[in-house]
Amino acid sequence: MCKPRTDVTSGGLATLFSWRQQMETRLNGTVTALRVAIGLMATLAGLDKFFNLLANWEAYIAPITQQFLPISARAFMGVAGVIEFAVGITILAIRPSLGAYVASAWLILIAVNLVAGAHFDIAVRDVVLAVSAFALGQFEAARAPSPGAVHARGARRSVTA
Repeated sequence: MCKPRTDVTSGGLATLFSWRQQMETRLNGTVTALRVAIGLMATLAGLDKFFNLLANWEAYIAPITQQFLPISARAFMGVAGVIEFAVGITILAIRPSLGAYVASAWLILIAVNLVAGAHFDIAVRDVVLAVSAFALGQFEAARAPSPGAVHARGARRSVTA
């Protein structure tokens, strides 16, 4: 018979759960900081597409991209602003993992446009932000309980007469 500390079905599993819980506690601050920073970045950038206080956003649309737009650059920035605002709110308040993955893909598309317009320094920054948003999505997805785990836990707690 195995000792309780080395038995995978009891002691070893308890140690694994204890380790995971400690790791989750230590990562909570980091995940929260990423969530707030990326969520606010998207929300504020989305709002600024209508005010141009932070930048003249239309200047960052590559000439080749402008040729394919069926609408004006100003209208395109308005659409982009609505999308960015919605993504930011999704990260902050609705479903952080989904919003983070959308932000990551969106930032890669922006970086491609920036490279086409020869804004290489800003493109590099946006790729780093995309990787950060993807990491946030991974963290949030790992923290979320899986539907099977919730159902299994609920099944153990139910009492039948």
